[in-house]
Amino acid sequence: MRLWCALFFFATAVHAQRGRGELHLWVVDSTGGGLETAGSLVSQAIQLKQSFTTDSQGRYTARGLPFGIYRLSVERTGFGSFSTLLEIHSEVPLDYKVTLGIAPIETSVVVIDAATLLDPHRTAPAYYVGEETLRDRRAAMPGRAVLDLVEMQPGWLLEANGVLHPRGAEYNTQYVVDGFPVVDNRSPAYAPGLDVDEIQSMNVRTAGYPAEYGRKLGGVIEVTTAEDTRAGWHGSAAFDGGSFSTASGSLSEQYARGGTVAGVSLDSAHTGRYLDPPVEENFTNKASGGGASAHLATGWDEKNRIRVAVSRRRTGFLVPDERLQFGAGQRQDRRNEETSGQISYQRTLAPWLLGSIRAAVRDLSAGLWSNPLSTPILADQQRGFREAYTGGAISAHRGKHEMKAGGEMIWTSVHENFGYRVTDPSFFSADVPPQFRFAGRQRGREESGFAQDVMQAGHWTFSAGLRWDGYRMLVHDSAVSPRLGAAWYWPRAGLVLRASYDRAFEVPSIENLLLASSAAAQHLTNTSTGLPVNPSRGNFYEVGLSKSIAGHVRLEASYFERRIHDFSDDDLLLNTGISFPIAFAAAEIRGVEAKLEVPRWGPVSGFLSYSNMAGTGRLPITGGLFLEPNAAELLHSTASFAVTQDQRNSARSRIRYQLAPRLWAALGASYASGLPIELDNAVDVNALIAQYGERVVRRVNFDRGRVRPSFSMDASVGADVWKHENRSVRVQADALNLTNRLNVINFASLFSGTALAAPRMVTVRIVAGW
Repeated sequence: MRLWCALFFFATAVHAQRGRGELHLWVVDSTGGGLETAGSLVSQAIQLKQSFTTDSQGRYTARGLPFGIYRLSVERTGFGSFSTLLEIHSEVPLDYKVTLGIAPIETSVVVIDAATLLDPHRTAPAYYVGEETLRDRRAAMPGRAVLDLVEMQPGWLLEANGVLHPRGAEYNTQYVVDGFPVVDNRSPAYAPGLDVDEIQSMNVRTAGYPAEYGRKLGGVIEVTTAEDTRAGWHGSAAFDGGSFSTASGSLSEQYARGGTVAGVSLDSAHTGRYLDPPVEENFTNKASGGGASAHLATGWDEKNRIRVAVSRRRTGFLVPDERLQFGAGQRQDRRNEETSGQISYQRTLAPWLLGSIRAAVRDLSAGLWSNPLSTPILADQQRGFREAYTGGAISAHRGKHEMKAGGEMIWTSVHENFGYRVTDPSFFSADVPPQFRFAGRQRGREESGFAQDVMQAGHWTFSAGLRWDGYRMLVHDSAVSPRLGAAWYWPRAGLVLRASYDRAFEVPSIENLLLASSAAAQHLTNTSTGLPVNPSRGNFYEVGLSKSIAGHVRLEASYFERRIHDFSDDDLLLNTGISFPIAFAAAEIRGVEAKLEVPRWGPVSGFLSYSNMAGTGRLPITGGLFLEPNAAELLHSTASFAVTQDQRNSARSRIRYQLAPRLWAALGASYASGLPIELDNAVDVNALIAQYGERVVRRVNFDRGRVRPSFSMDASVGADVWKHENRSVRVQADALNLTNRLNVINFASLFSGTALAAPRMVTVRIVAGW
């Protein structure tokens, strides 16, 4: 009890990078003198293979290591090699000393990589995206590389314009970037994308959330940015070019000396196909953007470390037109800008105790401008928000317990200015006002506190946590959320059985929240909802297993259920890309997921993932801005319906083969059974053909009320064309959607509009490193 009291006391003053630890290695000879050695850390479970060199004192620090089991190997000419297994399951740094002898050490253990294939202490699935996957990823449009990598994991799908949906959730994705939570919409239409070339690894979660996670729990994407600790100057430059006049480039440079690492990076991109257009002609879909970032991390000893980072990103793009809009001469311009700064401090208070504090500020703004020829509506918008974040936590490793407690506070200032003028009255119901203007400002605050513990008992692992959240924006609410998990490991069978429960309290999306919840929107038409958007509450259940097969293959399988009140979604304003948060009365989502992964088996690596999901929502709706004539029936009904992300079957795969030491090839495929549509029986098919084209309309099954299944095959080949010491040049070519199949993502949806997946594309990437 005294220990837990101490944890809560320190939480108000001290926040380590979540779910990651550090290794402080010291290599000496038999006399105790430090040795400069070569070594490696390998974990198949998290796709990590990290080579390193200790300094002249024999020391090396590995930071940002995801929790798991690692194989540590150390060697030096003239000395016996050393290899052993290490467990990293605490944010408290692990001090480890290795003694090398002249002859082979009798107590050394020779371990194969298969021993790192499973993590027996994980109570829920976690899908890692490691160095090789990031480096050899298939090509993606600007701003979408991270989204495409996440979509490859079970339970995730991309809807129109790159919006991620984890297990049927809408806009409930949380990014945790170097320990800082980001919960606003990160799709290309809403915010500048993360620079994938700055990322070292990602961990994708959909269940078994520690109590430290809150606010958005549809899915959590933990991102660790790269920090090259090798002494001296290091950097890389990349250029991509391909179909749709797409071109992008990035440049990064880092310098390390002692415990100090400093780095800067720049990137820029242009493309002729940015969003998912509603027609095959891909009218008015250009975009340009770029960004810059810098970071400095230093520590005056092994117990103290501070890190500062700043970034600035901007994207400007056109909204793709439908056929009738392009013919009328419509042009709609949008922009997104983001500026952020972060600072964190970490201190090892005792060999078993770690504390840290973090603070961050962000400013994000977005705008829409429409020319006078826009139809059926001329809309404009200027909106944004500023956010100040501070958090503190303390982690303790005591015996079989890994404990953590802490809290966060977030202050938000939101401003919105939106207006429209109807240019084609025949498109709307008679009660829609011909013009409308809204302007609003609001300040909000969120606070939270948590405590959690992970305990090992033989082959059993138990996790338990409790979280409290307070939310004050347009509504005031609070909740207590318990979290539970258990795992049992059967070593002889290479099997882990697990189960978890998460109580979730999720705040509404901040994008256009003031207008969607305003009295002006509620009384705009006869189809108004009449209520503001409330936070959602959910109970998430999951059972599953992890199985090692033949020492080289890992199977992850899960069954889950989610029961949610005030289920969040969004309402899209025609095809402008602007959406407004809404909430359905309730929803129930259930499904099964599986992933078969080969981290490395000789020259082969790859995966096959599958998801089966069914989601049922219950009306009515609160929030939103509904102007479409078919909205009234949905807004005032109490019926049940298939949620907009109810895609019953999804499968994705990629196989990579190392043809030669410097040459590899990969083949990938994806399948989706099709999303629901919201069209009544009296739909005018000829009008839809005039609007979207006959080939697009044929990709819709009106009898089933769904888009027809989609399928795509991709191929990649890469080569290290030159390599000398730390300098290298590699080239990669990708061909996406090899069969040039027309795949429709969404069609004429009240909530998601119409969107087409990309046709066949070819891209070449050149990367130089030094």
